[in-house]
Amino acid sequence: MIQDINMRVSPRVAGEQKLLSETIARQLRLSPSDINSWRITRRSIDARKRNVLVNLSVRVATGDDLEISPDLKPASFKVIKPESPRIVIVGAGPAGLFAALKAVTYGICPVLIERGRDVDSRRLDIAAISREKKINPVSNYCFGEGGAGAYSDGKLFTRSKKRGNVEEVLQLLVQHGAHPDILVDAHPHIGSDCLPHVIKSMRTTIIGYGGDVRFETRADSLIIEDGCCKGVVTDAGEEIRGEAVILATGHSAHDTFRRLHSSGVLMEAKGIAIGVRLEHPQVLIDRLQYHSESGRGKYLPPAEYNYVTQVEGRGVYSFCMCPGGVVVPAGSAEGELVVNGMSASARSGERANSGMVVEIRPGDFPEYVKLGALEILQLQEDMERKFYDESGNSINAPAQRMKDFTDGKVSTSLPKTSYAPGIHPVDFNRLFPPFISWRLREGFKDFGRKCPGFLTNEAILLGLESRTSSPVRLPRDKETLEHVAIPGLYPAGEGAGYAGGIVSAAIDGIRCVEQFVKKNKQ
Repeated sequence: MIQDINMRVSPRVAGEQKLLSETIARQLRLSPSDINSWRITRRSIDARKRNVLVNLSVRVATGDDLEISPDLKPASFKVIKPESPRIVIVGAGPAGLFAALKAVTYGICPVLIERGRDVDSRRLDIAAISREKKINPVSNYCFGEGGAGAYSDGKLFTRSKKRGNVEEVLQLLVQHGAHPDILVDAHPHIGSDCLPHVIKSMRTTIIGYGGDVRFETRADSLIIEDGCCKGVVTDAGEEIRGEAVILATGHSAHDTFRRLHSSGVLMEAKGIAIGVRLEHPQVLIDRLQYHSESGRGKYLPPAEYNYVTQVEGRGVYSFCMCPGGVVVPAGSAEGELVVNGMSASARSGERANSGMVVEIRPGDFPEYVKLGALEILQLQEDMERKFYDESGNSINAPAQRMKDFTDGKVSTSLPKTSYAPGIHPVDFNRLFPPFISWRLREGFKDFGRKCPGFLTNEAILLGLESRTSSPVRLPRDKETLEHVAIPGLYPAGEGAGYAGGIVSAAIDGIRCVEQFVKKNKQ
């Protein structure tokens, strides 16, 4: 007999197989010897109260059923034939990679072009950023195979379930080497040390079935014939043609957005969020989130947090929280100072970091409204240049102790940080416009009231956190997902303004291929 049960157990019981087996047997009123096998199908941590518990869904085999089959549903791919239709996919981030994989399941030939380098070469270029303190404009934390998420925490939690099949994305990741735990955990993550191997495996599948993947190839313009998008022209002048184009550039391709805008492609300004990267000692976050002076102990993972509040009509919230992680330089060109966070799969670093940002909407800065669709893009660029200039034309990051910031004091000393290129003291109240600094201060005070001990000078702010999402949106038809003015052009993922993270971007890329197939079957 196969049956599913739900349990709430202590972290110790959840972490020791013998204890958990005994607890499962007791709940079923059986002897442990009556249970043939069991497997956890869902796991989450409930740390809302002082007594931290682990919620488990467990599938149990008894009687004539001896084993439980794993919930693996590998996709089937088709060998691409010479006469197969072609789709040009611009960008090898999550939207582009998953669009390419989906195309191969239909026997469609994806031509995946990426302005950056392959994930292994990219790793070396990223390491050189901290060492040499210079940004490689084609291979960095934003550009290259895997996109902005490849060298981050690899977070896979999404609330985008209404947009598509989250399970399909997770299954494809497992099929290409991700740990099966991502099918179980409520807040799954892969880790920046493991995700590159998964990405390479995806590329192997795409090429192995006949797809085409090209690196260091930037799309400079669209090929429009009879009003429809039929391909792209690269920076080398090559025409790459197909029956449609999926535009999945990622949120940092500002030069691409500008070229499209200047050529008359309809787009609109989209809100983003701007703020700082906030870094605490991980042990402090463990103590606060698990309500224990002893921290997380042996059985709990490094603690996460998620805070959100409203200050005068604008959201102030944590973003991309990285337990046991490091803060990294995430600009994509010289003259920019941008920071972000990343974690390895073990999340074993001494410090926890998270974006802490203020929501910004079109119209919030009137001096930029005249720029139309490029309003927020220009604001974002100007702030990144301001931070770079303030830092002496370097990526040495401005920093301030958290409580000093809320108290309006310049920090006379700075705590330890994981940010390798170095930090220097500033007053963010001076560096940020009041629209941001005031809301950020009030947000921190609110988070400190909700979690006493969170607002502390043991924590440090680093700036600038600005690459939270795309500053533009390419409008598309809600049903066909094609650009409203250019049939055959499918704006996709985070860069086009339709996703916010690895899973939602992947879902969006998949949906674009599905709509292409649907259109061409009619």
